[in-house]
Amino acid sequence: MTSRPLYSMFVAVPPRYDIVNHIVTLGLDTRWRNLAARECLASGAQTFLDLGCGTGDLALTVSRIGTNDTEIAGLDYSQPMLDRAVKKAHQRHTAVSFIRGDAAALPFPDAVFDCVGISFAFRNLTYKNPNARQYLSEVLRVLRPGGRFVVVESSQPPSPIFNWIFRCYVRWFVRPAGILVSGNPGAYRYLSESVTRFYSAPEAARLLTDAGFSKTTFRRIFLGAAALHVAVK
Repeated sequence: MTSRPLYSMFVAVPPRYDIVNHIVTLGLDTRWRNLAARECLASGAQTFLDLGCGTGDLALTVSRIGTNDTEIAGLDYSQPMLDRAVKKAHQRHTAVSFIRGDAAALPFPDAVFDCVGISFAFRNLTYKNPNARQYLSEVLRVLRPGGRFVVVESSQPPSPIFNWIFRCYVRWFVRPAGILVSGNPGAYRYLSESVTRFYSAPEAARLLTDAGFSKTTFRRIFLGAAALHVAVK
């Protein structure tokens, strides 16, 4: 489900995994994930899937701000990640079903979800990934007609000056800080490469349109260093 340099980190799940995410985004990942969760619930979704859920933050955020009527599931291929997600759900007394599975063959019937969300794992499915079209096809399959795919992901700032600053920040802070705290050099070398070379917001929107979504919109966040995409089936 993800690129090989990240595999060991996602399976091993270093104890500081969530802390690293907060450090390298200066704590903004929580705010951006809240925006995505509210977008996931904006159309009154009754069934929701957090795809590539990791330790479950998007699913748990949707649960926190949503209603008890919303059925929430999280899917990831890494069992250690899911174990941490389950522990967090128990600590917060939250009812979320966490499932181990492959994004290329989602273990769900057709047209079962009102919304599928993904937070900061979209790159892993699409950056230099030969299975990208299959992953997006599976998202379309499990969405109901009119259902929405909500993506919050890193992006490319449109301003050349800020883009340069952003690349320097990723290279000289995110990568060394991630390596130092996590102890996983390969993962954070991959992270810095994929973040700085990933699609711009318009390019990601075209990717979703080409995959078969009927309508795609995006909103740039933090001067374009991230973007919130909504694609409709």
